[in-house]
Amino acid sequence: MATDEHIRRGLRTSLPGTTKIIIAQRIASIITCDRIIVLDEGKLSDIGTHTELMSRSRIYRDVYDSQMKQEVNGNAEN
Repeated sequence: MATDEHIRRGLRTSLPGTTKIIIAQRIASIITCDRIIVLDEGKLSDIGTHTELMSRSRIYRDVYDSQMKQEVNGNAEN
């Protein structure tokens, strides 16, 4: 995850004031983005911030919960 954090930090600080499009499977990679687009089977499902999507998007919330569970279980094994 150190590489992911390094990339995210670079994106935040490079080219300020520009739009950046990030395509990611890991919510941790896009959690601080201004707008997150949720796709379901290739179709637009929802758009919002992490907080907005957690409150209204079942798909986003399910993916988040699954990824956080994997992260906790992965860390517990180490």
